[in-house]
Amino acid sequence: MKKSLLALLIASVIPAAAFADVVVYGKANLSVQNADEAEESKLELVSNASRIGVKGSEEINSGLKAIYQFEYQTEVDDGAGGSSNQTFTQRNIYVGLQGSGGTIIGGHFDTPVKTAQEKVDLFNDLEGDINYLVDGETRSKNIVQYTTPASWGAFAINIAGVAAENNAADDGVSASVTYTTPAFYVALAAEQDVSAQTMDILRLVGRYTVGPVQLGALFEQSSVSASVAGTAVDLDSDAWLVSAKYNATDKFALKAQYGDAGMDVTAGGLVVDAGGDSLSLGADYLLSKNTTLFGYYTQETAEVDSDEVVDDNWIGVGIDLKF
Repeated sequence: MKKSLLALLIASVIPAAAFADVVVYGKANLSVQNADEAEESKLELVSNASRIGVKGSEEINSGLKAIYQFEYQTEVDDGAGGSSNQTFTQRNIYVGLQGSGGTIIGGHFDTPVKTAQEKVDLFNDLEGDINYLVDGETRSKNIVQYTTPASWGAFAINIAGVAAENNAADDGVSASVTYTTPAFYVALAAEQDVSAQTMDILRLVGRYTVGPVQLGALFEQSSVSASVAGTAVDLDSDAWLVSAKYNATDKFALKAQYGDAGMDVTAGGLVVDAGGDSLSLGADYLLSKNTTLFGYYTQETAEVDSDEVVDDNWIGVGIDLKF
């Protein structure tokens, strides 16, 4: 079990029986990058989803335990989080029950569609994150999720319901079916009315590891209908991504990732074609079990009716420290 000063302080003021299994964890991820975006070039110090959290469980009986997690993001570079300038902002937070029949949790956390990406996104939380190309990267509030028990082995089903808490909106649902082994992973996930009202998403993900090489792929279809200033607007999107990682040694790895997205926008009989792509190259060097130095280059482009509207790129180096 991981130990920290915070955990020891908690244990010193609250009876130990109340916290039989407490883990304090987190990571500090900081990079220096040159950003060439929006026709401007600048040097930046960036905190990449640095976080701290507490999670644990309490045994209720031999077959059932209560579980919890409280995770918050903090900005290592400037101490401010989001537009509200809060030091800490919510990430995955839940409380629930886990037993032989499965796990049920409720709170504010990643949907099954989002978690279906598994390890395929090699530039997660950096500029090359797949959220540039796809929908469904949602951490939802007011969500309750059931997950099948570990006794199912490599197979797992996740089903989540999201309460709109608004009579004018529909409740949402997100679900995934996954098969996981050290060498192979595949997932099929879908959602409705979660990332946005009337939005439907279908996602297929695969990963294959052979020796020092990890290969990944993701395909997604999404559609949404809305009314803008009284005009019906329909958006249909297809996106795909492939990634590869080569562990050259037990400490050094090379990474590459490319993805493309296309969108048809229909409004008042007018059809607009839009699209974009993302290319990322990188390298990781493991200094210790929990500390990694990394470097990366990312280029993102976008077009509307064949006219280029985005051509941005970033190059940087950073450090990732987990605890």
